[in-house]
Amino acid sequence: MTDKLGLVLAVIVTAASVHDSTGGKRLLDELAASYPSVTKVWVDGGYQNSVFQHGASRGIDVEVVKRSTVKGFQPQKKRWVIERTFGWLMQNRRLVRDYEALPQRSRTMVHWAMANKTSRELTGETAPTWRIETGDSGNQT
Repeated sequence: MTDKLGLVLAVIVTAASVHDSTGGKRLLDELAASYPSVTKVWVDGGYQNSVFQHGASRGIDVEVVKRSTVKGFQPQKKRWVIERTFGWLMQNRRLVRDYEALPQRSRTMVHWAMANKTSRELTGETAPTWRIETGDSGNQT
């Protein structure tokens, strides 16, 4: 779960066999506990009515963002935010390779990756290059 800027608010890690709606309800519980001021959540079409009802019981309006009917690539309003966040997270090798054995550890690694991303943004730091700038174009005499 992210805010409008794509910054992570809540994370749960589940087995692949857990249905999106089950995970969605757990995520809404975590969001409501940590951020009681959140009253609106946008989701994709994979969630069932039980998620909407669960959100309503928590005081959160859950709304589905419909896909565009336009052919080809078209950034979707509101959906591109989470996709960009996934892109940021995938720059962290440990998240891409699934090295972690425990869900708690994976969750921590997501938070660590976002803390790293945020600190780089705040300091204006970019990823260091692997090239060594020598100023002499590499010519040795």
